[in-house]
Amino acid sequence: MNKKKVTVVAAIIKHNDKILCVQRGDNKFEYISKKYEFPGGKIEVGETREQTVVREIQEELKMDITPNEDFLTVEHEYPDFLLTMHSFICTSDHPEVHLTEHIDYKWLRLSDLAKLDWAAADIPIVKKLLSIG
Repeated sequence: MNKKKVTVVAAIIKHNDKILCVQRGDNKFEYISKKYEFPGGKIEVGETREQTVVREIQEELKMDITPNEDFLTVEHEYPDFLLTMHSFICTSDHPEVHLTEHIDYKWLRLSDLAKLDWAAADIPIVKKLLSIG
């Protein structure tokens, strides 16, 4: 069986030495239900990755961000689909968060990221962030 391939972007949003982490709600796939992740979403036809990350964060969090640099591309095989996730280091001058799709969020220092229950595809990003400090 060929698994569905999904390509998404994720924002590593930094503000005042903290990073934004958001928690997914219930999901039909138990293995990502209620897990923490970096916010983002699917790339639409004709969009660049940078345009997608700006749009998705505006839709999901009502926040304006600036993508500053490519960070890490993760290829992860979940039981039901193959995920390619392009992550970006982003900043926001106005860090107010208005959740439209997630059930919780936390602004955490780098040293506290490992305490969360992350979605599997986001773990390599957490590990790289921790490794570079």
